[in-house]
Amino acid sequence: MLVNQERLGALRGEIGEDGFDDVLEMFLAESDEVVARLAGQAEGAMSEADLHFLKGSALTLGLDPLADLCRQCEAGPQVHPSVLQDLYIRSRAAIRQDQIRNSDSTSSLVMSR
Repeated sequence: MLVNQERLGALRGEIGEDGFDDVLEMFLAESDEVVARLAGQAEGAMSEADLHFLKGSALTLGLDPLADLCRQCEAGPQVHPSVLQDLYIRSRAAIRQDQIRNSDSTSSLVMSR
């Protein structure tokens, strides 16, 4: 499972749906840039600062497999950057899908009142 639903639910509860949407947009914008940088680096030469940033952001949003891969790369040996990029793309899609589902269920609740 790419998204830790428990962590995501806790974050939504802490900061509210609007706050969550803002955090998600910020994460995706910043992470897209970081992953593009990492993808352009040679195998074994990915920036530890970029990996650390991505790991922290992934942990915050419950993207546990992505955080684990970043942690592994920080500790060494690193995977090929394309492996990290692929996992990020799949994680990004999964969290977007979750956002859409949650938005649909929130809209349904409001409309049923």
